[in-house]
Amino acid sequence: MDFYLLAFMLILLFGSVLVYVYYLKEKKEQLDSIRRGFCPKCKQDSIELSDQRSGGCSGPKMLTFECLSCGYTNSFAVDPSDGSCGSGGCR
Repeated sequence: MDFYLLAFMLILLFGSVLVYVYYLKEKKEQLDSIRRGFCPKCKQDSIELSDQRSGGCSGPKMLTFECLSCGYTNSFAVDPSDGSCGSGGCR
């Protein structure tokens, strides 16, 4: 009986990890589409940055994009790549 419970738990864990990896892959593909300048849902070039928040120097930026054509909205946590803390930007 314990073997079946262990096998079920391993299958459940493996399935959860696969679903999360697929979610992250889809999220990355959506962000790549937005960085190229078009909406991942309707493929129009009407996507714009609607909100940008930061948690300080060391935290990631939260970027929210919205499509003006289809109403697509999504938020992404992006690491700041400008190096503003190392250049003395946050003092």
